Amino acid sequence: MTGKRKRYSAEFKARMALDALRGELTTAQLATKHGIHQTMVDEWKKQAMDGMAAVFSGKEAAQETARPSEAEVEKLHAKIGQLLVERDFLAKASGR
Repeated sequence: MTGKRKRYSAEFKARMALDALRGELTTAQLATKHGIHQTMVDEWKKQAMDGMAAVFSGKEAAQETARPSEAEVEKLHAKIGQLLVERDFLAKASGR
């Protein structure tokens, strides 16, 4: 089998998820109608349902989740420093 995977646009996925959520047709009927597998329709429906809360949350909540916390940044800087010290030590020990 050397066929390439078909890529579906976000608009198509959203339309299928919305149709599945409406419940006018079963997921099997939607899948047959559009020539896709039923599990894809189920997965897109699940993703749409999971993502709906983000649609109604405020911009402030979205920015907080996108921005790393100060404690996390400090932790990562400490780890970078530790790795640099270890690298330098190992380079000296190996004679480089």
